[in-house]
Amino acid sequence: MKQIIVVGAGPAGMMAAIRAAENGANVTLLEKMKKPGRKMMITGKGRCNITNAADVPEIIRNIHGNGAFLNSSMRTFDNQDVMEFFRQQGVPVKVERGNRVFPVSDKAQDAVDAMVHRLHELGVKIELEMPVADILTQDGRVAGVRTKSGAHYKADAVILAVGGASYPGTGSTGDGYEMAKKLGHTIVPLRPSLVPLETEEEWVRDLQGLSLRNVRVTLLANNEKVQEMFGEMMFTHFGVTGPIILSLSRKAAECLAAGKYVEMEINLKPALTPEKLDARIQRDFDKYIRKSLKNGLVDLLPHKMIEPLLDYAFLDPDRPVNQVTAAERHRLVEVLQHLILIVTKTRPLSEAIVTAGGVSVREINPKTMESKLVPGLYFAGEVTDVDAYTGGYNLQAAFSMGNAAGCWSVWNDD
Repeated sequence: MKQIIVVGAGPAGMMAAIRAAENGANVTLLEKMKKPGRKMMITGKGRCNITNAADVPEIIRNIHGNGAFLNSSMRTFDNQDVMEFFRQQGVPVKVERGNRVFPVSDKAQDAVDAMVHRLHELGVKIELEMPVADILTQDGRVAGVRTKSGAHYKADAVILAVGGASYPGTGSTGDGYEMAKKLGHTIVPLRPSLVPLETEEEWVRDLQGLSLRNVRVTLLANNEKVQEMFGEMMFTHFGVTGPIILSLSRKAAECLAAGKYVEMEINLKPALTPEKLDARIQRDFDKYIRKSLKNGLVDLLPHKMIEPLLDYAFLDPDRPVNQVTAAERHRLVEVLQHLILIVTKTRPLSEAIVTAGGVSVREINPKTMESKLVPGLYFAGEVTDVDAYTGGYNLQAAFSMGNAAGCWSVWNDD
């Protein structure tokens, strides 16, 4: 019977351990935290966005960090397989806006408990508070692991699924990169992905907590368009966050790291042409003809935004609506559809939902997840240089890689 050690009890590690045990291996799962699935518990705002119901090509398109690498593993164990796995474990699922898939209960704990129950059912030995220091090799292939306490575990194969370097409170502290590097693997430089952005403008802080829906944000680097997103965003005490900001953040981080001048252009009314927006403003001004400018825009904008935007357009908020010229009105339209924020930096990697960078996928067999450098060493999850947008794509990637690593660690005879 093969001895398999899985390092890390996150979604990728638990799935790998389950698959290896189902294929007849003797599996030991080593986790540094007091409980398994800590990061899985906070996904989907505590509801656990376990996958996305789109077709596989669409999912791969949304894995913007090396999505093509997952072609084989995801087609072997796709989103339908993930949903069926949880149903079989007594966790019915539902599909929401954007094809996001959640447990019907809206409780991440249910998804984690289901995986832990399956591990126990299969006889997987789970050792908590057991951080691993090194992966051991003999004659060029994996021989086991050494824990930080000095304990040695022998193994025919080791699956490294320790996560990235984001949200260190969940156990993702970047340990896996050093272990892989010691064995000769290339570590693609780490960057935050799905992370809020800090902006230069002081007035943004005054809008803290304000959410905007149905806006379009364009990311610019050195005045060139890099990426565009439509949806929801939110202002914070340091800048901006929200779904579309998080989705833009990977590119923003890349551009900032390259020393480029990064801006965001926000279109607050993307559904309207400039002419239609001007006509809308004129109607509002006719309605509030005896009011000041700041009171004439209450139907168009959230109250908190009115004065900052008027200031941005060089318009006096106390000026009577009936004194606003056509040229000034056009200036306001321009600001509403081309509001510029200067991005100074991302929030720290520790605050990112996902880590971009990690073990180079060029050194991993995409079908089996086995190292091309060290036989018997497998990778799964965020420790690899794979990352995606929000929407269940990152967990799907973790489950697919975990499935492949778990199965092939048993099937392979190196």
